[in-house]
Amino acid sequence: MEIKKAAMAGTLESSDAQVTVEPGTEGIELSIESSVINQYGRQIRKVVLETLDRLEVTDGKVKVVDKGALDCTLKARVECAVYRSNDMTENLPWGGVIR
Repeated sequence: MEIKKAAMAGTLESSDAQVTVEPGTEGIELSIESSVINQYGRQIRKVVLETLDRLEVTDGKVKVVDKGALDCTLKARVECAVYRSNDMTENLPWGGVIR
């Protein structure tokens, strides 16, 4: 799936994450801001990249501002941002339906 336009999902509330995606041409450019980056940075990166891979996103700029989100929340925010960038609003293949 291609990231066609800038889109965002999530909030900056506690236990959530705000994910912003933008079109790109040089692979995935991932930026992560988190108050728990030292403890969970690798896991956040892994979850975001695995979700993008599952969605078959190969190029784009992705920014994650994490406020202590669980893995399932990160996955949902990444999926939602990518779907919004493609103007997908109906019959969304959430979570386990993908691949």
